[in-house]
Amino acid sequence: MSRIYNFSAGPAVLPEEVLKEAADEMMDYRGCGMSVMEMSHRSKVYDDIIKEAEKDLRELLNVPDNYKVLFLQGGASQQFAAIPMNLMKNKKAGYIVTGQWAKKAFAEAKMYGEAVELASSADKTFSYIPDCSDLPITDDMDYVYICENNTIYGTKYKKLPNTKGKDLVSDVSSCFLSEPMDVSKYGIVYGGVQKNIGPAGMVIDIIREDLITDDVLPGTPTMLKFKTQADNDSLYNTPPCYNIYICGKVFKWLKNMGGLEVMKQRNEEKAAILYDFLDQSKLFKGTVVKEDRSLMNVPFVTGDADLDAKFVAESKAAGLENLKGHRTVGGMRASIYNAMPKAGVEKLVEFMADFEKKNLK
Repeated sequence: MSRIYNFSAGPAVLPEEVLKEAADEMMDYRGCGMSVMEMSHRSKVYDDIIKEAEKDLRELLNVPDNYKVLFLQGGASQQFAAIPMNLMKNKKAGYIVTGQWAKKAFAEAKMYGEAVELASSADKTFSYIPDCSDLPITDDMDYVYICENNTIYGTKYKKLPNTKGKDLVSDVSSCFLSEPMDVSKYGIVYGGVQKNIGPAGMVIDIIREDLITDDVLPGTPTMLKFKTQADNDSLYNTPPCYNIYICGKVFKWLKNMGGLEVMKQRNEEKAAILYDFLDQSKLFKGTVVKEDRSLMNVPFVTGDADLDAKFVAESKAAGLENLKGHRTVGGMRASIYNAMPKAGVEKLVEFMADFEKKNLK
C-alpha cells in the first residue's frame, strides 16, 4: 500500500527516512541483539542515544550553555501546571491568550496563583495575534506566557512580546524546529514533540538554569520539579525511551537537510504555494489575517458547512488525509510540518483547484 499525504495536526507526519531507519533497527539496534523498545534506560547503549539526541538538539538550536534540555513525559499539557508550580514565586503571572492551548494554560495557572490576561484575540475567534508592544505587565509578575504557534487557529507570533524584563515562557509545540530561534530570549521554551518531531507522549523543555531551583510551590510533585529532572539528566525514572530515540533520528535528519535555516526556507516555500492559492481562490478562503499566518497550520473554509464536509470526504478518497478543521473553527486545516513534502502541498492545491471548478456556483 502506498503512503497517503498526512495533513494531521498531531500526531503528525514523520520523515520517511526516519521511519525506514527505525524499522530496520526494530529487532536489533546496531548489533546489540534487541530493540530500543526493550533496552534498559540505564544501559551504555541507551545512554549514548539520549546524550547524542541532546547534543544534536543543542546544535540545531544553538542552545546556550546555561540552559538545560529535558526530555519529559506528560506532553505539553502537563507543563501548564509544572510551569506555575516551579516559577510562580510571587504567585502572579501574565498570559497572552491566542488560542485553545494558551487558554487552557491560563486556566490551569489560576489554580496556583493570580493569572492575569494581558491580551487576547478571542474577540475574532483567535484569527490574529494581538499587539504585544506595550502590555500591562506589573513588577510583581513572575513570567509572561505565550503559545507561539496556534495549531488550531493557524496564527504565529512573528515578533515576540515586549515582556518588560520579565521571563518569557513559550509553548512552541507546533512550530518547534521549523525555523531558527534565539533561545536566549526565553526563560523556558517547551513543546510536545508529536507535531513536528516525534511520536506522541513526550515534551521537550529548554530551561534557563537560574529558573531551576528548590524554591517551588508547596505540594509540587517530585516528578514535576524541574530540579528533579535536571539533576538527573531526564533519567530520574524511566524516560520515554523510544520517543527520545525517534526524536534523535529526526534531529539527525534535520541536520542532514542543512539545519533550521534550510527548513525555514522549505517551509516558507510550501506555505506560499497554499496561501497563494487561497488568496486568489473564489471558493476557499483562509481564516487568519495575512501578517500573522502560521507556516505550519493553515485553516481554510468555503463558507458552506456541507461543501466543507464534501471536500473533506473527497480529499480523503484522493489520498489527502486529516484535513478536517478543528470543531471550534470548522472547515479544513492543512498541517504542513517539516516532514510534509512539497509534493504533498502541490497535490492538495491541485485537488482544491479541481474541487473549486466542479463546485463553484
